[in-house]
Amino acid sequence: MANKSTKRVAVITGSAQGIGQAAAVALAKRGENIALLDLDEATETAELVREAGGEAAIVKADVTSEQDWNRARDAVSEQFGRADILINGAGIYPFVPFDALDYATWSVVHRVNLDGVFLGCRTFAPLMAENGWGRILNFATASMLSEVPGFSHYVSSKMAVIGLSRTMANELGGRGINVNVLAPSVTETPGTAMAPDELKRATWSRQPISRMLTTADIVGPILFFTGDDCAMVTGQTLLVDGGGAKL
Repeated sequence: MANKSTKRVAVITGSAQGIGQAAAVALAKRGENIALLDLDEATETAELVREAGGEAAIVKADVTSEQDWNRARDAVSEQFGRADILINGAGIYPFVPFDALDYATWSVVHRVNLDGVFLGCRTFAPLMAENGWGRILNFATASMLSEVPGFSHYVSSKMAVIGLSRTMANELGGRGINVNVLAPSVTETPGTAMAPDELKRATWSRQPISRMLTTADIVGPILFFTGDDCAMVTGQTLLVDGGGAKL
């Protein structure tokens, strides 16, 4: 291992853009160093992290690959000597009506959205346990409580993430590791830019706060769930959806 960082280190998947990028910058401003995991080169995010005062490590990785996760762990250990926070932000959400949904699409969505979370938690929880402190933040979706069609594969994967997170919270709490879930409504990101406007409007128009979320709306909850203020909050799912649903 390299000399151990005196700063906490956050590992963030899906960090090349969108919510993952916003999380990386916010945590860097708070004082963390950031490991950026993405299939795409997260060079833009790395520059933003450095501008915010953090040190950045870029690891090109497929979250469905156990080998890539092991390589990411080795890279983080080599550069920082520790890992304290894991944000599983990578996810895919192709719009496919149920009648058109094939098993190949179902499988890849679950591999990315569920298996990727499992592999990340299994890989980095032991490093957190070494210091007796850790924060794992996974992502579900407020769509699980809506009637928007075309996302049975996506919603089922995210409901499974909630179940996994709750059981991990039970098992990891004694090691000082908290596990929680954020469930945002439709959020303005490069990933949602190609979704039909009428589909997005069908979601946010039902919300008491009737607009799409931005990544800035997610940052506050991210900072809470990855910091010291949530010392006694674990196994929870927080809806960030403008009041559109009640869990």
